Amino acid sequence: MMLEFGFGQGVERVEVPQDNLLGVLTPNQVELGLTGEAEVRRALEEPIGAPRLRDMLRPGEKIAIVTSDVTRPMPTWQVMGPLLDELEAAGVRDQDVTLVFALGSHRKHTPQEMARLAGPQAMGRIRCMDSDPEDCVSFGRTSRGTPVDITRVVAQADRRICLGNIEYHYFAGYSGGGKALMPGVSTRSAIQENHRMMVQEEACAGRLAGNPLREDIEEAAAMVGIDFILNVVLDEHKRIVKAVAGDQVAAHRAGCAFLDKFYLKRIPRRADIVLVSQGGAPKDINLYQTQKALDNAKHAVKEGGVVVLMGSCKEGLGEKTFEQWMTSAPTAHSMIERIGREFQLGGHKAAAIAMVLEKAQIYLVSEMEPDFVKSLFLVPFPTAQQAFDAAMARLGPQATVLAMPYGGSTLPRVTGDETGAG
Repeated sequence: MMLEFGFGQGVERVEVPQDNLLGVLTPNQVELGLTGEAEVRRALEEPIGAPRLRDMLRPGEKIAIVTSDVTRPMPTWQVMGPLLDELEAAGVRDQDVTLVFALGSHRKHTPQEMARLAGPQAMGRIRCMDSDPEDCVSFGRTSRGTPVDITRVVAQADRRICLGNIEYHYFAGYSGGGKALMPGVSTRSAIQENHRMMVQEEACAGRLAGNPLREDIEEAAAMVGIDFILNVVLDEHKRIVKAVAGDQVAAHRAGCAFLDKFYLKRIPRRADIVLVSQGGAPKDINLYQTQKALDNAKHAVKEGGVVVLMGSCKEGLGEKTFEQWMTSAPTAHSMIERIGREFQLGGHKAAAIAMVLEKAQIYLVSEMEPDFVKSLFLVPFPTAQQAFDAAMARLGPQATVLAMPYGGSTLPRVTGDETGAG
């Protein structure tokens, strides 16, 4: 059976013997209603747990719209038209609206990236800018001690509207909701305090109830105040198949419930070999982002198995601290020991990779130099087919295989195992 996996702007193909294949984890068949911009307009007309924006907002109010940066697939350009129409119906002037790209700990955008993310309508009508972690307003600390420091233009707005796409997140449970503020427009030190909780067992993909990290995010968001969210769920082609709008918790929960129907994948057992991709650009722009697919794949691979991880990583590792940890560690295990005594944002993803290496080998198909990949404790291959063939040679002709073409989105769960359930 010939399988295709997104890789940068192209694809990687792997031929897998049918008898070895346990399954291809693609989205579940879900009956869809409206899609795309029409679905966004429907969600804005039918908010969950909040009034319509046109009934909530008042002329003269300063509005901050917070949305995702270039490392996320959120189609901001597609939702801004309906959103600006709703603001206009409320009497809000364009000069009172600012679109803020939530950088978190990521790099700033180029002007071209900013224009592509916002879309021509927003760029031509309202102010668009990156968040600034050096210019923040403090709202105090959460009950868990996380400083709530929010970029000034968002903190001082009269109204805050948060955008985002909802997908599984390996320690926040799900993306979306209050994550637009924390970590989106927070300081590095605040993000670090929040993410420190990732080492707790309850901080895992697909879990909301009792997830300390998600609860901290939502406490911080409540302290700042989110007036309205507009979140979307994307299919494997990055098409909007569901939109939710309204209260930052109630609407987000509705979006998460839809995501589970779409992307939670029951599997009969773990496989010897897992073939996994982020699905291509922009999700595999660097190893820092590609790691998300790896973390979902770990739930599908047997002890002693192989994960064939496909990601362009054309920008290399993608984050300075992550790079420092990955390139300076004497052993993979040392990164796990280090995160236990010295939590650092960026280092947390290095430790997460090391934790997968404790149970399985990782064969990496990327655009990075082979010798460099070897220095990261990963096994480099020029093509996915060669990586798969090597895994079969290592594990034998009866090795079982699971394929995850959209690894960052699909969450495998062995039937009967409810660990991490939301």
